Amino acid sequence: MDIDAIARALHVLAVVHWIGGLSFVTLVVLPSVNRHPIESERPAMFEAMERSFAPQAKLSVLTAGLTGFFLVWRHDLWDRFLEAGMWWMHGMVAIWAIFTFVLFVAEPLVLHRWFAVRAARAPGATMRLVARAHAVLLALSVAATAAAVLGAHGALY
Repeated sequence: MDIDAIARALHVLAVVHWIGGLSFVTLVVLPSVNRHPIESERPAMFEAMERSFAPQAKLSVLTAGLTGFFLVWRHDLWDRFLEAGMWWMHGMVAIWAIFTFVLFVAEPLVLHRWFAVRAARAPGATMRLVARAHAVLLALSVAATAAAVLGAHGALY
């Protein structure tokens, strides 16, 4: 089997899992948690569910980044980042960089502590803020994914 085909398949599977998981958390988990009648229990419910997905998300983001970098390196596509018509490649890298930063730096160093302190003080408001942040990240991720698919097939150039 062709190494390029394997890399592309792993890249697509990683993105599908990552953005699909983000979609599930944003559109199913958070609304369900935020409907729970006891507001003070909502943050713990969310954290319990998020803890299950976080390692998977890290693996998917890491896989998407490594396979994307590999494909750019293998096909010497660096010059595409200089072409205005290839703006969607910057979009993919930007979304990947945001999630890499959030999952590997911000969450362990800042966000978990911030969430615990803020949720203890204002659980409902904190969960609404988390839901809005996830919705923004989902919208940006879906836009970048759609642009990448269209761009990779010549529709945006």
